Amino acid sequence: MLRKFFGTMAIGVLMASSAQQVAAQVSKGYTDIGVTVGVGNTGGAGLAFGGRFERIFKELPDLGNGLLGIGISADYYGYSDNFPGYGYDFKYIPIGATANYHFKLENTKIDAFIGAGLGYQYITCNVTGLGFSNSYCSNSAIYFIGRVGGRYFFSDKMALYGDAGAGAATLNIGLTFKLK
Repeated sequence: MLRKFFGTMAIGVLMASSAQQVAAQVSKGYTDIGVTVGVGNTGGAGLAFGGRFERIFKELPDLGNGLLGIGISADYYGYSDNFPGYGYDFKYIPIGATANYHFKLENTKIDAFIGAGLGYQYITCNVTGLGFSNSYCSNSAIYFIGRVGGRYFFSDKMALYGDAGAGAATLNIGLTFKLK
């Protein structure tokens, strides 16, 4: 499944990179949605899978002509292991909202941003053996999100997306598609 995802992403990037004119700098009203794969998770998880949505809603002429947007992220990752007489299975679903400041850049193919917000991480687990019960380790919590990221536009409608910070993974990369 992972090989198929990366293969599809590579084909999309190659097709989009043939676009000639790209004037895709984000502006007020810009809206996109995308998919991500993340690495650098907690515990023994290898990859996180998620989605991103963002809407740019305000121009900030007094702050370097930047833009303000609201981003929503949702991810999933999990890990498990079994030993003789003992085993565990953890699943994490972090959902977050951030206020993102987008820098005004000369290069319209690049959109760089920083963001801060809050997330809610839904955690479930199942531990077997050694007298543990399911309720022992299931826990959910609110957490702070600090994020830096950017987009590189292949066309007016599609961009390579990346972010680093708190959430399901330390580093997320994917594709976003412009809705408006």
